[in-house]
Amino acid sequence: MFSVSKDNAASIWYASNGERIGTLEGHQGAIWSIDVDNDTHLCATGGGDLEIKLWKVETGKCVFSWDAPSPVKRVAFSPDGKKLLAIADQLMGHKGTISVFDINHDEASLSEQSVNPFLVIETAEGGSKANVAGWSAKGEFIIVGHDNGYVSKYNSANGELIDTLQVHGIHNEEKIVSITDIQFAPEDKSYFITSSKDKCAVLTDVDTFELLKVYKADAPMNTAAITAIKDFVILGGGQEARNVTTTAESQGKFEARFYHKIFEDEIGRVKGHFGPLNTIAVHPDGSGYSSGGEDGFIRVHSFDKSYYDFLFDAERTERAQAQGDY
Repeated sequence: MFSVSKDNAASIWYASNGERIGTLEGHQGAIWSIDVDNDTHLCATGGGDLEIKLWKVETGKCVFSWDAPSPVKRVAFSPDGKKLLAIADQLMGHKGTISVFDINHDEASLSEQSVNPFLVIETAEGGSKANVAGWSAKGEFIIVGHDNGYVSKYNSANGELIDTLQVHGIHNEEKIVSITDIQFAPEDKSYFITSSKDKCAVLTDVDTFELLKVYKADAPMNTAAITAIKDFVILGGGQEARNVTTTAESQGKFEARFYHKIFEDEIGRVKGHFGPLNTIAVHPDGSGYSSGGEDGFIRVHSFDKSYYDFLFDAERTERAQAQGDY
């Protein structure tokens, strides 16, 4: 498991027992994002120190650094690991861009990466900056979530804008609609989920760019994830500490929320954090999830098999099949 925080080091942990394997040290400020290629060969980080760093996971050595024009809010490898996108924030006079770099995986020349991106996408349609981004299944598209509640689809080869859709700010009367996270369906990446400050998470189809499902919460959401195997999504967020009279968990709504992916019903909450949840990641085999919070803790949860099966029993599956949604 890989984590970053507002100190200047990324950490690598054994997910099974929480033992820290090592740290990736080299950033000079807060690290905002981390991603690992599918082979766990290379790792990338982006930080507030205006740097993107590439690491060799096995040794923890930084093999290359790119300079960014502003703080880097998101990094993500393409599915084949041959490209890396990085979002430079719309700050310090910078317009806000997504840079895409070619990644050299040759073991003998890892430190010989191309300094300049092969593609730069200016994403500030209507003056709204890009917050999050990710790749479609074959790396054909880059999907971007904006500060104004819109998602956009770009051709990853030439940066052409293909489609844009408002997915947040239309389901309630919230004024702040900034998209805070984007994660793709683990099985085929044919659809994705976004979370937003508008207290909602939304499923959207990659190809048709149609809104599929809406999950409504009672607090701003910072993250959303789709589980493997079973049909549910997990949302996380909560009121910022300065906006609540007490930081008690019940007041701040600092719980992970489970929703049925098809029926949109909230089916349960998991407590534990004493600050807003900033990120949720589901285990690749669907056996559990981890959450990182503003309280400085990472909590790793395993699904109990009996409870897991109880939540998604045969009756729900039959109802979904009858409605043609399963």
